[in-house]
Amino acid sequence: MKRIIIQIALLIGAIILAYKIWDSIRTPLDFGKEKDVRYSQVIENLKDIRKAEIAYKDVYGRFCGDWDSLVNFVKYDSIPKIRKIGMLTDSMIAEGLDEKAALKKGLIIRDTIKVSVITEIFTKDYPIEKIGIIPNTNNDKFWLGQAIVTTGSGVNVPVFEARAHNNQILSELMNDYKQEIINLNEQSRKNNKYPGLKVGSITEPNNNAGNWE
Repeated sequence: MKRIIIQIALLIGAIILAYKIWDSIRTPLDFGKEKDVRYSQVIENLKDIRKAEIAYKDVYGRFCGDWDSLVNFVKYDSIPKIRKIGMLTDSMIAEGLDEKAALKKGLIIRDTIKVSVITEIFTKDYPIEKIGIIPNTNNDKFWLGQAIVTTGSGVNVPVFEARAHNNQILSELMNDYKQEIINLNEQSRKNNKYPGLKVGSITEPNNNAGNWE
C-alpha cells in the first residue's frame, strides 16, 4: 500500500513538472503571437501617420505636431498634383518632337491641379479621425511631436516623431502576460532601444524611418 502511494505521488509530481515545463514553453509562444498581431496593427497606423506627415510637409514645409491640425489637414486640405494627358508617340518622336515641343504644340498636357489630401493619399472613406488612436486601447493616442534639428553642417532639417509604448500597445495583455511585457521592455532598455513602436525621430534626421524597419 505504501509503495502504491509513493508511486501515485511520484506520478502526480511528474505530471505537475511536465505541465510546468510545457507552460514555460507555451506562454512565451502565445505571448509572441498576441504581440505580433498588435504590433502589425500599430505599424499600419504609423505608416499612415507618416503618409499624412509627409503630405503636410510638402504643403507647409514643416511637419505637424498636433493631432487636430493633422486630421483637419488630411480631411479638408488639398495638395498639388501634376495632371498628365497624352504621351509622346512614335510619330511625334519621328517628327523630332520632345515633350517640351509637344507641350508647346498642345499635343500633350502637363499642368498642376489641386486634389483632396484624403483621397490622394488614402481613400475618401478612410477613418481619419482615428489615425491618432493606438489600436486595441481605450482610445489612447500616439505621442506626436515635431521639431527642427540642426545637422553638424548647420542645415536645419524638419523632423517628426509618432510613438506608442509597449504598455499601451499591449495593455489588453497585461493581466495574462505582465511579466513577459516587463521582460520585453527591459530587453529594449538594455539594447538602448525605444520600448515600443515609433516612426521618425525628433532628435535626429532618420528619413522618417520606423523602428521596425
